[in-house]
Amino acid sequence: MKIICWLLLLFAQITFVTAQSNKSVYLFSYFKSNGEDGLHLAWSADGLKWTTLKNDSSFLTPTAGKDKLMRDPCVIRGADGLFHMVWTVSWSERSIGYASSKDLIHWSAQQTIPVMEHEPTALNTWAPEVFYDDASKQYMIYWATTIPGRFPNGDTASDKNHRIYYVTTKDFKTFSKAALLYDQGFNVIDATIQKNGNQYVMFLKDETRYPPQKNLRTALSTTLTGGYSTPSKPITGNYWAEGPTVLKKDNQWIVYFDKYRDHKYGAVTSTDLVHWTEISDLLEMPKGIRHGTVVTITKKELDKLLKEGK
Repeated sequence: MKIICWLLLLFAQITFVTAQSNKSVYLFSYFKSNGEDGLHLAWSADGLKWTTLKNDSSFLTPTAGKDKLMRDPCVIRGADGLFHMVWTVSWSERSIGYASSKDLIHWSAQQTIPVMEHEPTALNTWAPEVFYDDASKQYMIYWATTIPGRFPNGDTASDKNHRIYYVTTKDFKTFSKAALLYDQGFNVIDATIQKNGNQYVMFLKDETRYPPQKNLRTALSTTLTGGYSTPSKPITGNYWAEGPTVLKKDNQWIVYFDKYRDHKYGAVTSTDLVHWTEISDLLEMPKGIRHGTVVTITKKELDKLLKEGK
């Protein structure tokens, strides 16, 4: 009887330790300054108070591209269990950066993916993001590019006509040809996409200059690679916002963004993607944090990251 009780107690302890190891926390990948020193990470248990990892030093030094920057890092967990990251390598190159990792500490060799090299007049490839599509079992990488003269000038100069483009891939080795993902007749950058039931929600920055918008909006589609609606009303307030990233906690959506003129971060929250409440005053963010993304990790994965900083 004593042996059975001891075994039951041991099993309960193992179950508790395993549950604690698998408990979810949140990780924010971001850059600082101009992105020259690489990938920064912070973590949070509640999505509001964020603590830097490794004393806010870089986890990965950029080597991809001519300018070797690592701006706007987007990290997701793929179907293969790996973390996949894409980023902006330069203000003016036609390629993006890519690397993968099992633990967010040791990374693969950095690739330069020439997503817009076939467009010789393209001026840039900004803020790439990556999304894994369960239906097609492939990844979609998407970003903003300006191609002078490609679209009507509207209220902006012809060299500021950003639209959202995309490619698909199954292995990050071969890619489809870049195609237009979002064009609603205005200057748009900084898109990020979330699945919501049978719909896809694109959060985007309206980059219209005259009269200035510089706010975040949403657009909806029933397919990942097109058909997104005209933009919603602004979901952010009377300030300039960019670089949205989204966390879904139960039925609560939290959209984080860079209040770049105010040199601080902000956030809004909603339960229906229609009515939004400002919660910027509740945030505690790392000093100097810039455009990045949120991903969910386990407590066990966090523990490894914490040890890396010691």
